[in-house]
Amino acid sequence: MTADPADDTRTRILRAALDLFAEHGYQRTSLRQIGERLRLTKTAILYHFPAKEHLLAALVEPLLADLETLLDAAQTQPTEQARWTVLEGWVDVILAHRRPLGMLYHDIALVGRGDTYHRLMEVAMRANDLIAGPNAGRRERVLAVQAVGACSDPVVFFTDVPDEVLRADMLDGARRLLAPHPADTAAGPPARSAAGSRTDAAAAPHSDAAGPHTDAAAGPDADAAAGPDADATLGSATPATPAGAASGAASRRRRPGRPPALGREQVEAARRMHAAGTHSVDAIAAALGVSRATVYRHLTAP
Repeated sequence: MTADPADDTRTRILRAALDLFAEHGYQRTSLRQIGERLRLTKTAILYHFPAKEHLLAALVEPLLADLETLLDAAQTQPTEQARWTVLEGWVDVILAHRRPLGMLYHDIALVGRGDTYHRLMEVAMRANDLIAGPNAGRRERVLAVQAVGACSDPVVFFTDVPDEVLRADMLDGARRLLAPHPADTAAGPPARSAAGSRTDAAAAPHSDAAGPHTDAAAGPDADAAAGPDADATLGSATPATPAGAASGAASRRRRPGRPPALGREQVEAARRMHAAGTHSVDAIAAALGVSRATVYRHLTAP
């Protein structure tokens, strides 16, 4: 069975548009250039795509359709299962459409306020709602939006990182972002001064939106419960520490640079890469940003 000539021409136009948008950008690519690459007239291009934005919408369509299918499947699941079905599936869909997404990242908004734009907004809102869960408060909704960003944006900015490594990194970041933090329960109710104002009023106005590490009311104990990332997150809101204690803490503090351990997805990726024989331990360590000793520790762990 042979392909329909009309369908074949349409596919060729889309492929040429994808290549030219990658080379020159959407704005600087004309329909005439697309036609010249295919030895077609501009009129022939317009027969299949009445305007250039229709080309862009057609290139985005497979991505949108896959995301909609994913959300439909997650919609009937329990809250926690739905959350991770969306996040893991979202990463897989984004990686599957990595090339057009990266190229069109700044051009999708140019589709205009038509059906494609509204579908894109609806997909984003549905994903945020499923990740946040029912009856979510402001903080949970903010974290949901951040989680979707953590599972999308790195694909655009880390174009040289292999899919498997990037997938592990993105999901590890989402898990860290959404994990319950000890300080949330250890801190207790916010302390109040005699005047009735919260003692954390001196904290930066944006600290509440920054995530679970920024509650100044948690006091010094929250810093110990928060783990090694707390110092960098709290910033100037961290309570003052006596000079002697600061010196001792500084000597124990891990130097900045490579992370001390790998997340679950990163461990699985490292083991798959090692088992496949396609990467040396040095290459795995470089790809994941850790030391060789860390890789060996996780490869040999039961």
